[in-house]
Amino acid sequence: MNKKAQFFPLKDENPIKTKPLVNWAIILLNIAVFVVSLSSFEYFIQTYGFKPADFSILALFTSMFLHGGVAHLFGNMWFLYIFGDNVEDSFGHFEYAIFYILSGIAASILHFLLNIGSNIPAVGASGAISGVLGAYLVLFPKAGVYVAGSYGHVGKVSAKFMLLIWFSFQLLNGTFSLFGAQSGIAFFAHIGGFVFGAGFALIYKLSSKTHN
Repeated sequence: MNKKAQFFPLKDENPIKTKPLVNWAIILLNIAVFVVSLSSFEYFIQTYGFKPADFSILALFTSMFLHGGVAHLFGNMWFLYIFGDNVEDSFGHFEYAIFYILSGIAASILHFLLNIGSNIPAVGASGAISGVLGAYLVLFPKAGVYVAGSYGHVGKVSAKFMLLIWFSFQLLNGTFSLFGAQSGIAFFAHIGGFVFGAGFALIYKLSSKTHN
């Protein structure tokens, strides 16, 4: 996850009832894949990254478990660690696993539609994790999140405030990218994942109320 000009989450105030087994498994899998990829880094990125100009169903899945470096991996896994456990707690283990994969696919599809001719491989769990953030916003908007800001300042804000700031940053930079700004970050993958996650959680929330 890109953290520039944003709050960086340190922890949230949102207890869970069940152990986030799937979330832990996803984090460990991402770390394991990164370690393995170091054996032939360029080969893994070029072969299993998602290239819009060379659409591959396999790459839709493999790309979300590859990362471009240690900082990329750490940032993504930290966001997933902070926010994923509560979403898994709400959805259930199996449903969360399916939701995570679908969020990653939705993210890559939007990236594909806006970059059809690109041969640049897109990698990272950011799209799927953006789905988790979107779901968290819908399910726990009032949850407190401790964040680090400029000059090391630490404070507490609502999840709604932090995540809407984060999403606004993705929209702003995504818009700039449409006009040629280069950043190396697939902002519309983040946007696609976030919107999918929020929509999925909203349907889940409304459905749960209907059956109660």
